Amino acid sequence: MMHPDTELRYINDEIGYGVFATKLIPKGTIVWVQDDLDQVLDPAFVEKLDPLRKQDVLKYSFKNQFGQYILCWDKARFVNHSFHPTCVATMYDLELAARDILPGEELTDDYGTLNLDEPFDCLPEPGTTRSRVMPDDLLRYYRQWDEIAAAAFERFNQVEQPLLHLVQPSHLQTIRGITEQRRSLDSIISLYCQPQSQWSKEQEW
Repeated sequence: MMHPDTELRYINDEIGYGVFATKLIPKGTIVWVQDDLDQVLDPAFVEKLDPLRKQDVLKYSFKNQFGQYILCWDKARFVNHSFHPTCVATMYDLELAARDILPGEELTDDYGTLNLDEPFDCLPEPGTTRSRVMPDDLLRYYRQWDEIAAAAFERFNQVEQPLLHLVQPSHLQTIRGITEQRRSLDSIISLYCQPQSQWSKEQEW
């Protein structure tokens, strides 16, 4: 589920829709959490879908570390990519605001954290040499994303958390260790799932 202070807005014909903040969302706030309305789909199930539904599942879902497709039930599936994302993924089935997200700003992810099946060509962005999201970006940039997440967790107990009640109890216990006992967070590299695609086969050759 997305943070309640967000809304879906149309951007343009090339990008389509995106998710935008309607109020200030401070750094360290849970901006998305996987809840019991999100669908968790086995790859074998997705593979057997009819072409129309399979196309949309692959477009609007992401893969977890177990290779399962997570299809969000709300506007979370419309969060767009950025190489300078406002949100950061964690190992705890939630994302945090990587910095203060101002009213009217778009909530974005780095799709490199989402275990894509195929490379993803991106619109150019200033301040980065990256132009494609690769299925193995987690192996390349996890340290950078871990640092951003750790800094966001430092603010976790200082901001309102309207989605806290949806965090799984086991994750909540771990998060309390991070925020209250200064334990190290689990690295996002453990989210990596080897892509089962023509791209990965080509890399093996």
